[in-house]
Amino acid sequence: MPGIVTPSQTVGPFLRLGLSDLNTTDLTLKTTAGERITIAGSVLDGGRQPVPDAMLDIWQANAQGKYAHPDDTQEKPLDPGFSGFGRIPTDAAGKFRFTTIKPGPVPGRGNTLQAPHILVALFMRGLLRHLYTRIYFSDSPGNAADPVLALVEDARRDTLIARRPPGGGDYRWDVILQGEGETVFFDC
Repeated sequence: MPGIVTPSQTVGPFLRLGLSDLNTTDLTLKTTAGERITIAGSVLDGGRQPVPDAMLDIWQANAQGKYAHPDDTQEKPLDPGFSGFGRIPTDAAGKFRFTTIKPGPVPGRGNTLQAPHILVALFMRGLLRHLYTRIYFSDSPGNAADPVLALVEDARRDTLIARRPPGGGDYRWDVILQGEGETVFFDC
């Protein structure tokens, strides 16, 4: 019997074909409140080769620290100009770039406060299960008390931190899929 494509196999060569209309590399509108930032980076495999067919789904809170989701019942304002969701592809050189706003802190378990961060789900050809990680910001004082970041061993925390060069500019954050310097991925 010939093999047929099942839903778990459709990421393969169909990734760009089926999802390119959903790409969102700028999450902001002119009316979006908050500090506009750009994050640029690369997705690299274990041999440090670029991954040209990766897709990053990102989700984040607005500048006030509220998600555009009905389960977020905080008494904080929603921003009608900001959904907090984006889908960013890598290019032929494995690079990505997106513009958003710096999120505000959000509540964590046990009455804690999480540092500003962006949630990332990564998928690509040959990867049948998404990889989940986070982007934190090097200039965020809340990182030291973040309960999720505290779960990561000190030597690996740096893989979750986007850095801005002295004097400003784009944040830089790379994803390394395996080997030395591998990005921390979370079980969800």
